Amino acid sequence: MSKENLEKVKSSTVLELIRVAHEFCVYTEGVSQNDIKDILSFYQKVLPLMYLKGSLLPELTDVDNGFAERYVSEEHWEQVFMNIKTKFGDDEYYWVVDQNREIIKASIAENIADIYQDMKDFVVLFQKNQLAAKENAVADAHRYLAIHWGPHLTSALNHIHTLLYAVELKENEDL
Repeated sequence: MSKENLEKVKSSTVLELIRVAHEFCVYTEGVSQNDIKDILSFYQKVLPLMYLKGSLLPELTDVDNGFAERYVSEEHWEQVFMNIKTKFGDDEYYWVVDQNREIIKASIAENIADIYQDMKDFVVLFQKNQLAAKENAVADAHRYLAIHWGPHLTSALNHIHTLLYAVELKENEDL
């Protein structure tokens, strides 16, 4: 690891995302204990913060990908997915326009579970005692913001906003 990468890995920007990602993961793991209003309120606040902190991550150079690991198993992902799906019930699915401008059915549970997987892997890998593991955690979080957890987050946040402000949105349509 270069000295430059070491400074970036130890930066306040990285540590702030670790804190927010950890809070997101802990809440998501216990989502079944909360009511839907609290869930919507939590995600409305934490998702934009996580996106902001992720967009500020430093770009690392010369990362040894040998330390890149994934920790969330398929079974663990499925458990998170089912807990969220159960909580959202009839509001689980919504329609979005994808990159090809096609209308597709999206799942809030799938989006949150995918974000959870990337953030949990980031937090666990960063907690390893090897600097190369921390470096890989930051590099992966930066890369996956662009191609995975970022798009899932923005899609989920739009649906959360719609659910939270359904009455106001409906009243505005009627004007």
